[in-house]
Amino acid sequence: MFSHVMVGSDDIERSKNFYNSVLGVLGVKEPVVNVNDTGQTRLLYIHNDSIFCVTEPINGKPMSAANGSTIGFTCDSSEQVKELHDVAVANGGTSIESPPGLRNNTTGKKHLCYFLDPDGHKICGMYRCD
Repeated sequence: MFSHVMVGSDDIERSKNFYNSVLGVLGVKEPVVNVNDTGQTRLLYIHNDSIFCVTEPINGKPMSAANGSTIGFTCDSSEQVKELHDVAVANGGTSIESPPGLRNNTTGKKHLCYFLDPDGHKICGMYRCD
């Protein structure tokens, strides 16, 4: 359904360091660094036919995190959910909501973790167990 997800950052090097570490847990390689026609630097993390992008805002205004938005990354195990969370926190992320672990609700059983990246974007790691 999605070709890509893009988030903004005012500090592209900080974001690169953060996401290289965090997405490395999922086996994602270093990003393709792209400078668009108007001069903004973008990080393109390409993995399994999906692209996660981090960009300097095109409109020249400061970045802001989208309230109510969450970007979820698929994990291969409950252990990888925990590792994703721990690596994020060790690299400048902020743990939010409940600690990483099993949730059983109307959408089924799954292991989840939630954290904010250094720019305040809400990120989730999820492993479905049913």
